[in-house]
Amino acid sequence: MMSTEIISIQSGAADTAEIRRAASALADGAVVAFPTETVYGVGVNASIAASVERLRDVKGRAAKQPFTVHIGRREDCDRFVTELSPIARRLIRKGWPGPLTLIFPVADPKNAEVYPTLSTPGIESIYNEGTVGIRFPDHSAGASLLAQAGAPIIASSANYTGHPPPSSAEEVLQTLDGRIDLLIDAGPCKYKQASTVVALNGTGYKVIREGVYTPSTIRRLASLNILFVCTGNTCRSPMAEGIARQLLARKLGCREEELAGQGITVSSAGTMAFSGGPASREAVEVCRRMGIDLGAHRARGLSAELIHPADHIFTMARPHLEAVRRLVPGVSTKAQLLDLSGDISDPAGGTIEDYERTAARITQALNARMDEVEL
Repeated sequence: MMSTEIISIQSGAADTAEIRRAASALADGAVVAFPTETVYGVGVNASIAASVERLRDVKGRAAKQPFTVHIGRREDCDRFVTELSPIARRLIRKGWPGPLTLIFPVADPKNAEVYPTLSTPGIESIYNEGTVGIRFPDHSAGASLLAQAGAPIIASSANYTGHPPPSSAEEVLQTLDGRIDLLIDAGPCKYKQASTVVALNGTGYKVIREGVYTPSTIRRLASLNILFVCTGNTCRSPMAEGIARQLLARKLGCREEELAGQGITVSSAGTMAFSGGPASREAVEVCRRMGIDLGAHRARGLSAELIHPADHIFTMARPHLEAVRRLVPGVSTKAQLLDLSGDISDPAGGTIEDYERTAARITQALNARMDEVEL
């Protein structure tokens, strides 16, 4: 039996000679165990058939049973997946790097960029019944190893099938000592439990295995929450909410009532709103002319509970922006004026023409902003 070489590195190390050497060995066909934030993994280069077979032997895993692709850069996902839904893009953007394994549908693996580089066992290990599972660990050493390998890496937990997943190098050696080439020891894992597995399907998703991330966390990561803020929440912000729904539905090619099913929430609030009041008569009429129904709108006051889950907060004027920042300090990165050219004046008390001009300005500003919103 061969001996396993152990490479000990400091916690937090990312770009060291030892990691570069391990990455080179991994690319050349070695079986390498490495740390992640959940448990230790063991991986190989899927381009090398013999290495894939060795990984199956090390794990005691049946032929053609899939492994998870492990990447060290978010953009590497594009090499394995041919098309991403809006929810998939949000989970990638907000959940990676992190304890989240995503299973993507792939109609034809041959169209994937990585396909020509894979060995036959590698293809069978990655693409399973029209899907591929991908993980981007939130561990500096593990992610650096994967990125620097420059090869399609498949991996699983670093234990023989049936044994508990290891959260330390010592636990890896209990079942794999002498059966793997290299072990990177970076100390104990942060979470000591498995990643959450989410399968993506069309415009939706399903939690396949609960792990570090709870289902409620996945719902938050998969959502796009846009909040509009004005003073009374009876004219400017309700109009912005209605117009934004219309624009988003057109952009996604769906009905407005289908936005929620795609994880998109659009809402509004006022810094001095009297909760429960309807939208102003003029705002309702102007939006009606635009094909937007504000009849069910009810005003509500701005609160920290509305601010925290929002991905984007657009305010009608600077005082509203200041109010948001007073309620939740540090929110600056996601709270902005809707119109970068300046405040959108309150049409309350004005004519229907004033409301139409306000709606036109809101629409113009939203058309510019929607290009910035990552669906």
